Amino acid sequence: MLVDSHCHLDFPDFQEDLDGTMARARNAGVGMMLTIGTRISHFDQVKAVAERYGNVFCTVGIHPHEAGSETGIGVEQLVALADHPKVVGFGETGLDYFYDRSPRPQQRDCFRTHIAAARRTGLPLVVHTRDADADTAEILADEYRKGAFTGLIHCFSGGQELAEKALELGFYISLSGIITFSKSEPLRAIVRDLPLDRLLLETDAPFLAPVPFRGKRNEPAYVANTAAKLSELMGVEPAALAAATTANFLRLFDKVPR
Repeated sequence: MLVDSHCHLDFPDFQEDLDGTMARARNAGVGMMLTIGTRISHFDQVKAVAERYGNVFCTVGIHPHEAGSETGIGVEQLVALADHPKVVGFGETGLDYFYDRSPRPQQRDCFRTHIAAARRTGLPLVVHTRDADADTAEILADEYRKGAFTGLIHCFSGGQELAEKALELGFYISLSGIITFSKSEPLRAIVRDLPLDRLLLETDAPFLAPVPFRGKRNEPAYVANTAAKLSELMGVEPAALAAATTANFLRLFDKVPR
């Protein structure tokens, strides 16, 4: 079984084709999906998808793009929303200095709020970081000194130093279709040396479809293409890779029923 550890099934891209999307995922060997929260104001839609399908779980959180508009959300509210049985983590949260759609101070404050919720509950944190490796690593390390928490760097496309810091803190690293892109050889060079027992797979659907679907709408079934590329990169048999990444997902998101 494969797991798509990060997708956005509540997005309008899937509104007319959600049952078909789920069927294609099943046929591709994808047995579980994690649909990710990006706004508290849209959380009901995220939760509804998870409630509709037995093999879909969700997170609650505020994407860094929304940190400037989804304000006033504190630790208590995040923790309360995470009490739902289908909510298994917080995020996505973090820093995006590429688009800068929210002021950086608000991104950083929002990130720390999510970390505090993760620390309090023991649920993992889903971290988005783009063009912000240094600040992401600094905040994670600073907050970890206040008390342990766990999580992953989603859709990893950063540098060696961020990967090392994440692993040092006990974090996992999730890989997307980016590893299949022709211009991603520097990323593949980092990925080849990552420990298999810390890796997850994701699509980030509807974004970042892997080769040979690049440029089309991404969907959970395509995590199989990313898995095939990772299997090749690491020299691991596909079945062993699927077993390892699924075991890693269940170890990290331990609220998910076995």
